[in-house]
Amino acid sequence: MSTVTLVGEAALRAAVPLDRAALEAVRGAFLALASGRVIMPPILSMAMPEVHGEVDVKTAFVPGLDGFAVKISPGFFDNPKRGLPSVNGLMVVLSATTGLVEAVFLDNGWLTDVRTAAAGAVAADALARKDARVAAVLGAGTQARLQMQALALVRDLSEIRVWARDAVKAAACAADVEAATGVRTRAVGEPRAAVGGADVVVTTTPATAPILFADWLAPGQHVTAMGSDADTKTELDPAILARADLVVVDSLAQSRRLGELRAAIAAGALPTDHASPELGAVLAGTAPGRAGPDAITVCDLTGTGAQDTAIAALARARVADAGAGLVTDI
Repeated sequence: MSTVTLVGEAALRAAVPLDRAALEAVRGAFLALASGRVIMPPILSMAMPEVHGEVDVKTAFVPGLDGFAVKISPGFFDNPKRGLPSVNGLMVVLSATTGLVEAVFLDNGWLTDVRTAAAGAVAADALARKDARVAAVLGAGTQARLQMQALALVRDLSEIRVWARDAVKAAACAADVEAATGVRTRAVGEPRAAVGGADVVVTTTPATAPILFADWLAPGQHVTAMGSDADTKTELDPAILARADLVVVDSLAQSRRLGELRAAIAAGALPTDHASPELGAVLAGTAPGRAGPDAITVCDLTGTGAQDTAIAALARARVADAGAGLVTDI
């Protein structure tokens, strides 16, 4: 007989805040991918346009970790009109030795939120100028808030700007970000104005048409795009990827299929055989990073199963240390 630990959202939020340990766990996942030893199948993704919804299933085996996660992540983007979150879901953690289920994290997407924000910070830390002080975020949802909180862990920010189509939501987001980070944050009425003069630009929307354009960018800027994780989505003008001095992806196979790289190739902005370096290789020093202070850099984040397994491992350890969750026989 074996046991499984059931852990709810509140306990997981307490055990796994967005902190430097979360960033390091995700950084480790990128480095593991660069080693070539991770087993990570393609994402199982199902779009449901009739209900403005989607569901993704992600997993990966990461050598060196005791377990691996299988994550089910629905996104139903009309939910805010119903007073419900857009993203929810759960993770199942299985032993990497026996395959037995060890834990079920009923996190409603919290662990995904943390690992996604951490990935954005890891990307910015690797690719943005070290003296980056001004950030702009396009979007006003959970990821807009968390991406700025995570970015503030790796850069000494002096100003954050928020743009969203809904000005009321942008103002609320700006207030929340300032309260969480202590950095002066303001909502901006036009996206181009938000981007102008920013050192780091982060896009966090489920947009299906570009919201950031090449002629808005200036030398020295870094862009992290994390909203495009399906072949129906795109946040960046394809010309951005053609103009950038360096385009980095989290997973080349995924970005070619789901990310901004897919859109740029489809638009003819990049050749069909274009191969961007992966972030893990940049972190490992086997691929070049930012070439200089005037370079424009882009990181296309589609979200990987390796990140889910890494954050689940952190959660498993912290939950055990805290004695949290309900342990039951199976």
